[in-house]
Amino acid sequence: MTKTGRYIRLGGMAGLAVLAMSAPAFAQEVEEVAEEAFALSAPDTAYVFNTLLFLMTGFLVMFMAAGFAMLEAGLVRSKNVAMQCTKNIALYSIAGIMYYLVGYNLMYSGVDGGYFGSISIWGVDDSGGVASDGSGYASASDWYFQMVFVATAASIVSGTLAERIKLWPFLVFTVFLTGVIYPIQGSWQWGGGWLSELGFADFAGSTLVHSTGGWAALMGALVLGPRIGKYVKGGGVNPMPGSSMPLATLGTFILWLGWFGFNGGSELALGSPDEANAVATIFINTNMAAAAGVVAAMLLTQLLYKKVDITMALNGALAGLVSITAEPLAPTLGWALAIGAIGGVIVVLTVPLLDKLRIDDVVGAIPVHLFCGIWGTMAVPLTNADTNFAAQATGVISIGIFVAVTSLVLWLALRFTIGIRCSEEEEMMGLDKAEIGVEAYPEFTVR
Repeated sequence: MTKTGRYIRLGGMAGLAVLAMSAPAFAQEVEEVAEEAFALSAPDTAYVFNTLLFLMTGFLVMFMAAGFAMLEAGLVRSKNVAMQCTKNIALYSIAGIMYYLVGYNLMYSGVDGGYFGSISIWGVDDSGGVASDGSGYASASDWYFQMVFVATAASIVSGTLAERIKLWPFLVFTVFLTGVIYPIQGSWQWGGGWLSELGFADFAGSTLVHSTGGWAALMGALVLGPRIGKYVKGGGVNPMPGSSMPLATLGTFILWLGWFGFNGGSELALGSPDEANAVATIFINTNMAAAAGVVAAMLLTQLLYKKVDITMALNGALAGLVSITAEPLAPTLGWALAIGAIGGVIVVLTVPLLDKLRIDDVVGAIPVHLFCGIWGTMAVPLTNADTNFAAQATGVISIGIFVAVTSLVLWLALRFTIGIRCSEEEEMMGLDKAEIGVEAYPEFTVR
């Protein structure tokens, strides 16, 4: 070793000795600085994570628009697939515009125990900054998360009325549903309105989103009437199989994935370990309920019809998801299984009931979203002691009456003014050619 090398080595050893002697004090100082820095940054950190929750779960809910489009495309006949795709991309776009122009503030601005907020255009307001308890979030992230929910409600209506409704009357209805009907009833609970003060509970929207869409769809189906040839004399039902079970299955899986955002994001915060644990619990309960809905629907169709119906299995998954949406946090995994399984049973029993009543629901949206939405809302007191059956029933009935009446009036107004149903010739031809001008499967569609 050279002389210079020995000097460097000796100097290094001396430095290490000094550091070792001062290590306890140095470590304590570093720890104090770190604690101070963390204390100063905790609200900022919570703000970032809360905002991130809204944005990430929001784009999962937005992806549900693709799920609805694929599910409906698979469950309608080939001659109507392009029409369903067009309706779904249009309704999502209309929902965003209407929620900006009037919907958000009507739902959230100045409700204070009342019946609706203000009629005004939404604008970004981050003037409050970070809350002292770290509960803040970017207002734009909240608007985005709430906006994708209203698009989900409109998608429910699209599937029920498929194959015989005109495009533009449907979109006119969508304008009023997303801009007025949905925000008003939503303000009663999520906007701090009278139902919220009453003690009604609907965590992520079994009633506020799904039953709302179901009531609007039911009124539309009653006014519109069934498809030509669906019901025959003597009470018989003519099956009209969909164009693609793979597409319908893909749509269901997309919806299943999107539901983690739908329910998980409704925790509305991710700024603490407790909130992170809550989101994780919501995820597994949501998944368990959907799985139980599938299995229950498959077992029941096997018992009743001696065969498993894939459309019932798909709707069983959605039924379980809708059922758990009103309260995905409080249940144990066992309760989540039970709630989802009952949803699957409801679908299997109510789909033929609608046919007996000659109500034509092309994709089964009314059993899934309306009936299971009611069931999920009424099941909340089973696992959440903070509410009761009277408050839940009040919410279900009041929102049902409001949405049903306003939707019925609007559907009738459209029917007797611009008309809502295509002609018999157009229906037989298919709405792809009659309304859209582009066929989804031009090589295979019967001409």
